[in-house]
Amino acid sequence: MLLPMAPTDSLFLLGESRENPMHVGGLAIFTPPDGASATDMRAMFDIALTGGKVAEVFRKRARRSLTSLGQWGWETLADNEIDIEHHVRRDALPTPGGMTELTALISRLHGTLLDRSRPLWEMHLIEGLTDGRYAVYTKIHHALADGASAMKLLRESMSEDPHRRNMSAPWQVPHSLRSVPTPVAAKSSPQGSSLPATLWGASRAAVGEVAGLIPTTVRTMDRAVRGKGSAVSVTAPHTLFNVPIGGSRHIAARSFPLERIRLLAKHSDATINDIILAMSAGTLRHYLHERDALPSAPLVAMVPVSLRATDNADDRTAGGNRVGLLMCNLATHLDNPTDRLDVIRNCMNEGKDSLRAMSPAQVLAMSALGIAPLGMEMLVGQRGPQRPPFNIIISNIAGPRTPLYWNGFRLDTLHPLSIPTTGQALNITCTSSDDQISFGLTSCRRTVPDLNPLLDHLGTELELLETGAGL
Repeated sequence: MLLPMAPTDSLFLLGESRENPMHVGGLAIFTPPDGASATDMRAMFDIALTGGKVAEVFRKRARRSLTSLGQWGWETLADNEIDIEHHVRRDALPTPGGMTELTALISRLHGTLLDRSRPLWEMHLIEGLTDGRYAVYTKIHHALADGASAMKLLRESMSEDPHRRNMSAPWQVPHSLRSVPTPVAAKSSPQGSSLPATLWGASRAAVGEVAGLIPTTVRTMDRAVRGKGSAVSVTAPHTLFNVPIGGSRHIAARSFPLERIRLLAKHSDATINDIILAMSAGTLRHYLHERDALPSAPLVAMVPVSLRATDNADDRTAGGNRVGLLMCNLATHLDNPTDRLDVIRNCMNEGKDSLRAMSPAQVLAMSALGIAPLGMEMLVGQRGPQRPPFNIIISNIAGPRTPLYWNGFRLDTLHPLSIPTTGQALNITCTSSDDQISFGLTSCRRTVPDLNPLLDHLGTELELLETGAGL
């Protein structure tokens, strides 16, 4: 049976090409418990590969047909239709088996397309790290999961108990993630209500939403023209990142103590997300300045904002993509890091206030308006001559707050990897894991072949912001 796919999810399939793979990924690095080694982790995975069971979310295949009028949908395959050894693969690093060799391997893997004739995910089990740890690289198509739901899959496959054993492999865990939310009509009506009354209420709400879109659009565009925090930007300058891209990828990552970021945010009257944006802004400024490519106008970042309601069980378990977005002025025209942080904090606060004044449907509509130029470029596969809608996507995905383990192996590091697209050759995605926050950089290898300078600038910017805050 072919279940319908949300239009926002199918966009990632429609816009995919060899030059624009549309999967997200994560690199997890585990440390063995006392008395164990990386070889023991491989042995446990080898046993799991013979188990035959695959969780439903990993058996969903994207398909379209004449009966669906060409629209993409999800088809759930049976366990015996899954070639698990295609999806779960073993890799070994060459000597000396350090992070250089690991990131080189992941860069190559992240640039290859997922096979659309199968469920859209892969997991690579990587051994050969000289420090005795074990790495797992996972990639999953953005049509199947956004960052928040992918993080949920990770949490559900592990445990906070370091002594727990006989755990299922991540692809076997019966996740609560659903690809299609329960239709409203299928839910039971409140006691005493009738179907006509329910339909009448829904119709009135729909009319109200449509009527409210016109003034909301006017206010959103007015904020964009005035350079205020908004879901739309019209001021992003051209940069060397905003060019057509190729299919090869380059990835790099660096972690910082989460408590260090929290302390800086507290002393700066800012959020952790504000600090991440300020670090990224200073990094981009230095990188472009060194190459005589810093525009006089400030760069603009697209910042995804989760729209999942934490108090709604249906929303928590739904898969797919549920995000709004804000455009943030990165103040890269300013030399002082503290001044840049002030601009970023004010812009994000203004943008959040504007979203709070909208209904969820209006937030989605304005977000679609803001990203529409990029969506068109994705669909046609070309970067147009017009001003880019924004210069870079910077995301922050909340990760596990406590240490996580798989059969006693501790998750030490989790590096997020995302999607460069046509006109967006660099992506910065962050995620927290226990006491660390990781910056994952993903680029078009042709446009940004060396990410190490950017990593170095991140550390420098954090130090400068701490100095400015008196720390």
